[in-house]
Amino acid sequence: MKLFTITEANDLLPQVKTELERMKALYSSIELLRESAKAAATVSNFGGGMIGGSNYVQNLYEVGKITTELHELGVQLKDYESGLIDFPAMHEGRVVLLCWKLGEQEYIEWFHELDDGFTGRKRIESD
Repeated sequence: MKLFTITEANDLLPQVKTELERMKALYSSIELLRESAKAAATVSNFGGGMIGGSNYVQNLYEVGKITTELHELGVQLKDYESGLIDFPAMHEGRVVLLCWKLGEQEYIEWFHELDDGFTGRKRIESD
């Protein structure tokens, strides 16, 4: 597991934010077509398909690709829809998660313990 300093995480944030915005748009498109995809999957005739099927599959592929790219950077994606991510970091001798989501400041203000999740966030104290 890659550990980030707050500076490293903040430096990476503009790149990650762009990908999260793209992922959010793709995810919205996927959600719009999800019911059509389910219906098409239950059709027993051969060669069925659905209107927008190729876009649906392409969007699923792109979401998977972005997820993989974030993972390779060391970023933990927690929620596709809200753009919630964590950056593992050391704090007072233990691993914590620097926490950020789309719509927040352009820098990371929060962290939480590994087991606490979003609801257990604490503000990062500045020196």
